[in-house]
Amino acid sequence: MSELLSPEPALDAPIVFVDLETTGGSTGEHRITEVGVVEVGPAGVSRWSSLIDPQQPIPSFIQQLTGITNQMVRGAPTFESIAPALFERLNGKLFVAHNASFDRGFLRSEFRRAGIAFDPDVLCTVRLSRALFPGEKRHGLDALVERHALVPSDRHRALADADLIWQFWQRLPTLVPLEALRAQIERTTRRYRLAGDITEDLLDTAPAGCGVYVFYGEGDVPLYVGRSVRVRQRLRSHLSGERRSSKDLRLAQLVRRVEWRATGGELGAMLAEAQWIATLRPGHNRLPRVTKSDPANAPWPFEGPIVFEEREDAQRIFHVVDGWRYLGHAPSLVQAAQLHASTMAGPFELSTYRILQSGLARGLRVMPLSVSRDARESSIVV
Repeated sequence: MSELLSPEPALDAPIVFVDLETTGGSTGEHRITEVGVVEVGPAGVSRWSSLIDPQQPIPSFIQQLTGITNQMVRGAPTFESIAPALFERLNGKLFVAHNASFDRGFLRSEFRRAGIAFDPDVLCTVRLSRALFPGEKRHGLDALVERHALVPSDRHRALADADLIWQFWQRLPTLVPLEALRAQIERTTRRYRLAGDITEDLLDTAPAGCGVYVFYGEGDVPLYVGRSVRVRQRLRSHLSGERRSSKDLRLAQLVRRVEWRATGGELGAMLAEAQWIATLRPGHNRLPRVTKSDPANAPWPFEGPIVFEEREDAQRIFHVVDGWRYLGHAPSLVQAAQLHASTMAGPFELSTYRILQSGLARGLRVMPLSVSRDARESSIVV
């Protein structure tokens, strides 16, 4: 295997090209059978691989595909036994793999079982190939071998496939202008090394559904408020996804803390987002325009506080508004009344006025918060 190192590398940073073989496709059910690593850094290129005892049978069709049999892994080290040394080999380097979410997911799960947090920055060469060669239909490893004259020493073995990814990487500076290549690598890299106290495990606890979120920077300065119907997915897109623009990259680099709130629906998310923007005045949000026709105050058309209901995953959420001020939401009408009683009166909120007026015009059903509980539970219709 020749090492045709480019005089001007696409990336001047330590890199590991990684491939795995496993007993199947589920990180919860299956285990790794082989790890292959091609490490490229200031000291040059080195290779490492090891069979792994998965401590479960390898299905026959996978034995046929990879050539790795139950007999071969019997007596091989367990992942837990090699985890510390493998982590040292991978840690602090850009993790490059083909279909990288598969390899990263398996390694992250195995490291977690060993008590080690593994969250490298990741570059998927499938995504990179699609971005660099959009006219091509196929971007699997066999297609790259054929298209770029890569030289396989084997197929479906971890080190051999990791070496093919390294060969592809070496070809790229001869196929794509260097600055364009570097820019696309930056855009395609997923940044899992999150700043401050933000970790992948923390993002796993964010709401899967509707809600709002706030990014804070150094000194807990509010940076950005957003809303989404899939908060967890949106946070990952912001913090560890591919960068769509230099603005996205700059924001992600500034974030040190994130806060979120589930809202149970889109209208509640709009109200909470607008309120947070007005209160926190984050630097990366545009404040809403105030025109001459906008009221500085407006009469409240109801006799007292009102609620409207949103539902998400069979869960009822009651949003409380009083005097064109959004007070928040509660999981029951009793708790909504308690929320209203515990919240001090505040100033007129133009954003709440706009959003609620638009909702009412489209037929939003609201009701007084003060009706009897039986009537409340039976009469609310969305």
